Amino acid sequence: MADATPIDPLALFRLDGKVAIVTGASAGLGARFARVLHAAGAKVAITARRLDRLETLAAELPGSLAVQCDVSDGAQREQLVSKVVAHFGRVDILVNNAGIGHTIAIEDESLERFREVMEVNTTAVWHLAKLCGEHMVAQKSGAIVNVASILGLVGSTPIKQANYAASKGAVINLTRELALQWARKGVRVNSLCPGWFPSEMTAGMESDPGSQKLIQSNSPIPRMGLEHELDGALLFMASDASSFMTGQSVIVDGGWTAR
Repeated sequence: MADATPIDPLALFRLDGKVAIVTGASAGLGARFARVLHAAGAKVAITARRLDRLETLAAELPGSLAVQCDVSDGAQREQLVSKVVAHFGRVDILVNNAGIGHTIAIEDESLERFREVMEVNTTAVWHLAKLCGEHMVAQKSGAIVNVASILGLVGSTPIKQANYAASKGAVINLTRELALQWARKGVRVNSLCPGWFPSEMTAGMESDPGSQKLIQSNSPIPRMGLEHELDGALLFMASDASSFMTGQSVIVDGGWTAR
């Protein structure tokens, strides 16, 4: 039987009437993600530790809500979701973007530093997905985008970020599990796996000849990505354009993992 749905591809990417939470939104990719969702029509709640930067961004995004939150703190995570729901009445989209990482050899890393990364990059992702997911399940709709990394798919050597790679690998499989448990409840969960993009975490790589040589030698598109090159993938996963996709990882890495 032919699908009688009207053909209007661009309308699929609209987010009018949707409420989105973006973590780690005070700078870099998180700020970009918030701008993209807002431009597509969503009401955006932006969150990070640095309130001054959030307020500056919120001033650019009419109708947005800035909420200071350290995602390493479980109580603050709970307060974040409560504030967003109290303000907007619902939550439709969660972009779990906040992340940290340490460049250090395994034999030199302390248990405390490893746990710090896992708390922010993995535990907080699970907890915020659970908190938002409860509302999404109740309303029988929602989309969660967990920002993972190509380092969740391949090792980080010679960069030595075992903590980060382990945390992002966990996020990718957590995404699958969340997707499977909630698929029949109207909630889709996918992960975005960027390659090397300019950010606060990669700031040293941008100016380091050795890092640039590593990227140019190993990436079929021999450069770092640009922020806007993630816009399409993010919006696809957050919108009804991906209504039949869940549990998947979308890789945007210039071909790094295709080798």
